[in-house]
Amino acid sequence: MHQLWVNPATAIHRWSQISASDPAIVYAEEELTFSQLSHRVREVAATLAAGGVRPDCRVAYLGLNSPLFLETLLAAAHLGAIFVPVNFRLAPDEVAHQLGDAGVHSVVVEDGHRALMDEIANLVPVHRFYLDGKADEGAAGGRWRPLDGNAADAAEPVAVKAADIAMLMYTSGTTGRPKGVILTYGNLWWNLANVHSAIDVRPREATLAVAPLFHIGGLATFPLGTLTGGGTVVVRRTFDPRQCLQDVARYRIASMFMVPVMFAALLRCEDFPRTDLSSLRAAVVAGAPVPPALVTGYAEHGVPLQQAWGLTETASFATYLPPRLVRAHPASAGFAMPYSSVRVVAPETGLPIAEPGVCGELCVRGPNVTPGYWADPGATAAVIDADGWFHTGDLGYLDEQGLCYIVDRLKDLIISGGENVSPAEVERVLTEFPGVRDVAVAGVPDPRWGQTPVAVLCHSGGEPPTIDAVRAFAAGRLARFKLPTRVLHLEALPRNASGKIDRAAVRALAAAAFSPGDQALLPEEKRGSSD
Repeated sequence: MHQLWVNPATAIHRWSQISASDPAIVYAEEELTFSQLSHRVREVAATLAAGGVRPDCRVAYLGLNSPLFLETLLAAAHLGAIFVPVNFRLAPDEVAHQLGDAGVHSVVVEDGHRALMDEIANLVPVHRFYLDGKADEGAAGGRWRPLDGNAADAAEPVAVKAADIAMLMYTSGTTGRPKGVILTYGNLWWNLANVHSAIDVRPREATLAVAPLFHIGGLATFPLGTLTGGGTVVVRRTFDPRQCLQDVARYRIASMFMVPVMFAALLRCEDFPRTDLSSLRAAVVAGAPVPPALVTGYAEHGVPLQQAWGLTETASFATYLPPRLVRAHPASAGFAMPYSSVRVVAPETGLPIAEPGVCGELCVRGPNVTPGYWADPGATAAVIDADGWFHTGDLGYLDEQGLCYIVDRLKDLIISGGENVSPAEVERVLTEFPGVRDVAVAGVPDPRWGQTPVAVLCHSGGEPPTIDAVRAFAAGRLARFKLPTRVLHLEALPRNASGKIDRAAVRALAAAAFSPGDQALLPEEKRGSSD
């Protein structure tokens, strides 16, 4: 693995010679051509180099989806630096932790996040702070500097190897401190090889980047490969269902990655039935459990919603469901990607489970899998075994065909009366309750059973369903010990910036609403101990 690899910045500069006037990025209805993008990347690279950035220095970006995100990523690659995208929704102390943990040298900040960085500037070892070229007049003095380097001063992009670190992406961190996932150029290249081998994406087409780019799915599924392959990335700062549908029709979007809650919002949009979606061949959903009803809902409108599964540590996909199987297997996350392997092991022993349909922990091995966590050998050793298998912490199984099914996160299991209750399994049933637009299930302490399931529902219109109505709906589809014993109604579920349910926040809300001695607890005969 010592061979040289093409630097992504080199790819952009070459496209600026081959297709100088072709649109590389569309943002706020304005086009940035490959020639303009190449020039801008060199400007940013020259600025960073003048500020002391060298190979292996960490360069962070804090801001929403924008061309500046991609320019900073490519400028860091140009210099051989390590890109660190920061979740723009984090609190100041969380941002400080990530910048400090990564040892960031320079940080590029959108103007709207300047106040946050000023608040923590003395807490992090950052040498340089940059705003874009539209910064106010005072930006050039003191702490802040504009990104106004001379493109002619930028040397050619450095040569990179497969094992060189391209970026650090911090995990969602719904429990405990996030860890910096190391992603090498080899990891990113093999992910692109997986995507382009398994998914119907073609050169010079358009993709829509509306999921957060700091999330591995939002960046590595389509935008990075599309851009370095000479295609167009339509960038939106935030997600708006109607705007998203308009973009698909207007720009003839061929590929798009979103999390389930975003695809569900599109399906509910009144413009959905009359929007021309004929260009959309690769509509990929991942990042959270996917309700089968969502997949079938899209299939009824002629759009095969293709489920995938992966993690930041797998850069991004480990499995993918081909369009031809969407209708027949709407609950499946698909087959292992061409250059990845997936197996199931017993969580207690780590031994492989060969029998189809038996649930265990899913493990992934392949050149797309991270070599580990930044400056944390203990955490690395805990999840990557001696044979190179990454233990994902996700529970699932493989059927007779090798199709993968995701059951839940190992740490999210509710153990009630000695029985395992999967929140995701209960949620899949309750998503079909009339009027329910979002649902989460959490365990709360119970003096008799240890834990008991609580249904946390977001309901649209009418009277919110009672616990008796919820249980009656799910009875016959779930064992009695899996039925929720209480219901909590919210306007919206807490979610992290990747669109995933914030399980820790849901558990905290449920625990605060229902104490162990709460009289609302169902009597023992209604709860049921086993079936």
